[in-house]
Amino acid sequence: MKPFIHPLADVEEGAEVGEDSVIWRWTHVMSKAKIGKNCTIGQGCFFQDDTEVGDDCKIQNNVSVYTGVTLEDNVFIGPSVVFTNVRKPKAGVIIATSAYNRTIVRQGATIGANATIVCGVEIGENALVGAGAVITKSVPPGICVVGNPAGVLVRDVRGVSFVISFEDYYIKRLHHN
Repeated sequence: MKPFIHPLADVEEGAEVGEDSVIWRWTHVMSKAKIGKNCTIGQGCFFQDDTEVGDDCKIQNNVSVYTGVTLEDNVFIGPSVVFTNVRKPKAGVIIATSAYNRTIVRQGATIGANATIVCGVEIGENALVGAGAVITKSVPPGICVVGNPAGVLVRDVRGVSFVISFEDYYIKRLHHN
């Protein structure tokens, strides 16, 4: 079935929008962006050129997806999530798009409301990024991360949750394997 694009959305000529996808008002999809099948895109979102959204994704209101970001299939992006594509931006300095850092969100990942994803990272398959987290490092598959900067949410032997750094998480995994 043909995608539904709200009359107040701006989907530029050349943009690819898959069948059964829905794009709500005040969303801007640039001409070289790709959105897969059966996606729901909330209001006020922005998709810059050279962004890709897989099939069956749900992207809530006010999400900004900039050049170099790829979302695989079945990804959930909460409201007001922001992706970046330049590590050290400067006003008045033109940075070639070839120098942008790539970011990929793997299949089945969930990113909570108001999270910031600093460019050049990978969010692993079925990973969970908590609301408001600031992601500065790649997140392994199936892991839950929270905080600023984000750390790995784990449980102690009594089942009490706490957060450890990525470094501590990897060191503990090395000693237990």
